[in-house]
Amino acid sequence: MQIELVETYLDLMETRSFNRTAERLNLTQSTVSHRVKSLESVLGRPLFTRNKGGTQPTVAGLRFHDHAKALQHQWHEAARAVETAGAYERSMRLGLQHDLAAHFAGDWLAAVRRELPATSIYVEVDYSIQMNRDLAAGDLDLAILYTPHYLPDLYYEQIGEVRYVLVSNKVDTVAEIRPEDYIQAVYSPAFDRLHRQAYPQLSSAPIASGETTAILALMTKLGGSAFIMEQDAQRLIDAGTVRRVQDASPLLQAVYAAVNVRTRHAHQHRKIITGLQSLLAAAANQQSD
Repeated sequence: MQIELVETYLDLMETRSFNRTAERLNLTQSTVSHRVKSLESVLGRPLFTRNKGGTQPTVAGLRFHDHAKALQHQWHEAARAVETAGAYERSMRLGLQHDLAAHFAGDWLAAVRRELPATSIYVEVDYSIQMNRDLAAGDLDLAILYTPHYLPDLYYEQIGEVRYVLVSNKVDTVAEIRPEDYIQAVYSPAFDRLHRQAYPQLSSAPIASGETTAILALMTKLGGSAFIMEQDAQRLIDAGTVRRVQDASPLLQAVYAAVNVRTRHAHQHRKIITGLQSLLAAAANQQSD
């Protein structure tokens, strides 16, 4: 079976439109129709019905969905294994949340190399929403992220948390912060909820960002106050460029490891997850000292 048939079916399950799938895959509508008919011929059952109400999956189409996703994932794994064949026994593609990369990527990957010397590693730094998609599609083998989506084929576990603290180069207390001088951090939906509960008066700032690098740049250029990761805060405090807002409580962001359910107990996956889990625990212990 050609993987293009499966991927066309999966896209059509999302769009429920032959025209839209053709646009997304850069194909003609007739090509999409031909692929679907070819797949239906292989399976011996119609997968979709088309009427005035649009395109809808049949019972067979619905039942095939989970199997199609598994086929897509296995195909991507096989293609990557063949493509990267060389001196290493296996290859893995890892995803890492943007905000964690600066402080943990180096030590984490060094630990992975020590534990898995026969494995080649590719790391993609990204946001949770894209990493969840890439995991589901088989484009990533493992991801460390802030926001699990609990998709049917994925397994999530919390492996630690990081602390964000409020710093400023203008004020010393929360009461002194003006909304127009506040840069709102939205690192994840969970973080945003905690922020709104703890600091409702600061939850409608004119500028917001979901990445510490951008927030630090805005603070440098514009001045003001913002929540940033504690490691960044300490570095800037030591440099004398910001000060901690003393009466502001830290906000904690949970960190999750995500893998395909089939590999949640795999030896190499557990080694990689444990490596970052240990680094997060060490950082938390250092901050509490």
